Amino acid sequence: MVRKGRVKRRAPRDEGVRRATPGGGPRDSGDSGAPDPSGSRDRGGGGHDGDNGGKRGSGGDGDGASNGWRGRPSTLAREALLLYGALIVYASWYPFSGWRSLGLGPFDYLADPLPHYWTVFDVVTNVLGYMPFGALAVLAAWPRWRGARAIALAFAAGTLLSALMEAVQTWLPTRVASNLDLATNALGALLGALLAAPATGPLLERGWVRRLRFRWFERDAAALFVLAGLWPFATMFPQPRLFGLGDWPAELWQRFDTSMQDAMLAWLPLAWHVRAWPGALAGAFSDGVSETLVTALNLFGAAAFASLPMRERAPRVRLLLALIAATLGIKLGATFLQSQSGLVFDWATPAAVAGIACGTLAALAALRLPRPARAAAATAAIAVSLVLVNLLPVNPYFDVLLADWRQGRYLHFNGLARWLAWSWPWAALIWSAFSLERAWLARRAR
Repeated sequence: MVRKGRVKRRAPRDEGVRRATPGGGPRDSGDSGAPDPSGSRDRGGGGHDGDNGGKRGSGGDGDGASNGWRGRPSTLAREALLLYGALIVYASWYPFSGWRSLGLGPFDYLADPLPHYWTVFDVVTNVLGYMPFGALAVLAAWPRWRGARAIALAFAAGTLLSALMEAVQTWLPTRVASNLDLATNALGALLGALLAAPATGPLLERGWVRRLRFRWFERDAAALFVLAGLWPFATMFPQPRLFGLGDWPAELWQRFDTSMQDAMLAWLPLAWHVRAWPGALAGAFSDGVSETLVTALNLFGAAAFASLPMRERAPRVRLLLALIAATLGIKLGATFLQSQSGLVFDWATPAAVAGIACGTLAALAALRLPRPARAAAATAAIAVSLVLVNLLPVNPYFDVLLADWRQGRYLHFNGLARWLAWSWPWAALIWSAFSLERAWLARRAR
């Protein structure tokens, strides 16, 4: 009941946040994970979202859909910074063996004269290696640190990280602590920060890149973006079968002696006949069929995972084809740089090419499936591929290719590429497990 002479006014609504949610309440603006496997976020994928600020659907096409995120830090940039920092640590301390003290202090290299032997290639590599770190540091520090403050922070972080990497190399016999490396790494971090600082606002708060990001992709897709971005680089290292990633259990098993293997197999039931599994698989599939299966399953799994954060209005076919083309280009470039015998297309066997075609067609056909079904299919494909990769015997010809690769110029990056090849499919399975638990807890809370 309204008294005479008074008008009861409704509180103004937040156009940028509340109207972007079908239920009327503000959505969680965190960038904390992956799309809900239950498929509840697909409602905004194919609606009639006009360019009117995103008043309909789960995320509009215009700036209204992202107004709720303006002034908020980018979780994707911070996750990418941590990941790139970990990659720098791995590349700087590889092979993590032979540690010993030479009677030198860890920071004595700072007072040493500049090294007499250095190449332009080493200097350029050191600069380029730290440029992404400086750029990611500026993006991760936004919006609390901007402009000159963000550049100074990125420069200081890159310098301190490089100084620590060089200091620890004092105890590695295969590495040499160098003040020239420190200077070039710091320069790379500074250049990356200078290039990224002017683009921070357009990338994270305004501009066509941000509008395109919200038009084509779900909001909480940071983890999937990282997985999709790392997959082309995880395929660089040569494998017995193209895209046959995640074979570290087989590598670890081969390093055990017979007594250790017998002790571990003793815990399993004898009726399982575990020792006969590799021979049974080898007898069931020829080398060509097994390579086609492994290539197709891994390609399908990676492409299906990459398609999960894409909205229905996005050019999903073109995006997936671009991802596959980039993967093949990076594989070709890495083989060209590492091979001394000119075996640039040694991985493109007829069976591998057939697997690429089958995996691509399967990934494009899976776009018609609901998101939960696509996530389940991608998880199953990766899991089956891991079984095949770790149980099938290795082709003896692979040792020749591996020896040719290891004679390449980027010696210390081989370990980094190997680590990515080992860990990528297992990281994808971990994401699936967390997403499944997240969906189950959300349904249980209803």
